[in-house]
Amino acid sequence: MSAPGVRPGFDLDSAGVYSARLLNTSDAQRQFARWMGALLVIFIVALFLPWQQNISADGTVSALRPQDRPQVVPTVIAGRIEKWFVAEGQFVTKGTPILQISEVKETYLDPKLVDRLGEQVTAKEGSISAKVQTAEALLRQVQTLEQALELKLSQTRNKLLQAEFAVQKDSASLEQALVDSAFAVDQARRMETMYKDGVESLNRYQNFVARRQGADAKVVEKRNELLKARNELINARIELDGVTAEYREKMAKAEADRAKTMSEVQEARADVAKLRNQYTSYQLRQGFYRIDAPQDGYVQRAVRAGIGEQIKEGDAVVRIVPAAPSQAVELYVKGNDIPLLRKGRRVRLQFEGWPALQFIGWPSVAVGTFGGVVTAIDMVESKDAKFRVLVSPDPEDTPWPAQLRMGTRVVGWAMLDTVRVWFELWRQLNGFPPAIQAKDAEPQTLAKPAETDLK
Repeated sequence: MSAPGVRPGFDLDSAGVYSARLLNTSDAQRQFARWMGALLVIFIVALFLPWQQNISADGTVSALRPQDRPQVVPTVIAGRIEKWFVAEGQFVTKGTPILQISEVKETYLDPKLVDRLGEQVTAKEGSISAKVQTAEALLRQVQTLEQALELKLSQTRNKLLQAEFAVQKDSASLEQALVDSAFAVDQARRMETMYKDGVESLNRYQNFVARRQGADAKVVEKRNELLKARNELINARIELDGVTAEYREKMAKAEADRAKTMSEVQEARADVAKLRNQYTSYQLRQGFYRIDAPQDGYVQRAVRAGIGEQIKEGDAVVRIVPAAPSQAVELYVKGNDIPLLRKGRRVRLQFEGWPALQFIGWPSVAVGTFGGVVTAIDMVESKDAKFRVLVSPDPEDTPWPAQLRMGTRVVGWAMLDTVRVWFELWRQLNGFPPAIQAKDAEPQTLAKPAETDLK
């Protein structure tokens, strides 16, 4: 067979034309060229295919609500383990007894401590009742003293008024006695003159002299009576003031005793309140001897084991996993990628133990992955300079496996914007971050400072 463009009958080999022989290509070479051309066309077409950008992160299966996450059950009081009611892996309902402990503190070792404290409360309340009655009696005593004071003041005022009248009466009698004495002196002087003149007899003269002496004695008597009446008036005034002071002193003493008694009542009531507080605390403490399950779940692990082991207040004794938690995934995203996420962003998840075939750029053709929605993004880093992102199940996607357990490792891809393949390759080669639309950026709002802080 001759090469194209060579006239028939001309033998290239015999002619020794080497360049002509090079133009003679085989079928395999032509087939390879076709394949390469087809691949080149496919590659060029693929460069313009859509590609969904994403960011990947690792995490674990958790719960959306804090009460649905595994928890340790602590003991409220110190004690000694006496009996276990459950085994590890056992399902328990809320209120199911987990273990029984006994008292170890000497203050609470008395088995009748609550009864004895109740007796103290009753006795203290009885003393309060007696003191209240004493205070009421003192109050009545004060009221009686007030009434007696009014009565005594009335009597003393009447006595004072009588003394004033007596002074007035004695003053008038003294004036009359002075007038009579002056008249008697005048008569006796005239009678003396007449006696000397011989007009009157000696006997008559002596009668007038005796009358004058009687009038003088009467003046002295009336003066003494007046002085006595005045002294009685002074005594009545002093007695009036003394009565007020005496009864005020008695009432002040009674009121002081009542105030003291009421103070003792208040102190006793404070003691009763303290005793009641202790009584209630001791009653509640007896309820802490048995530790119950706080919610439905499975006993994962006993933190403390054995019988007779002592535990302190707040020590964890058992770990419980809730029975039906609200599943969620905790993904830890790098700080370079966290600005690209927002609440509501869709995420593809691959759970450890579930086989999956993931096409990152084309999630629609992925097999074995599950959908999720970003529910919460921490405002501060959680660990290793990464931010925690909570992802809940996507209600529009395939439900998550029911066999998922807390702590299962997860790989997640947050789906971002859709770009062309050539742009993604160019971005990867240049180390640029994924593109994000302005409308998808989650605004970061800060609380406004209070006006008082600004001032």
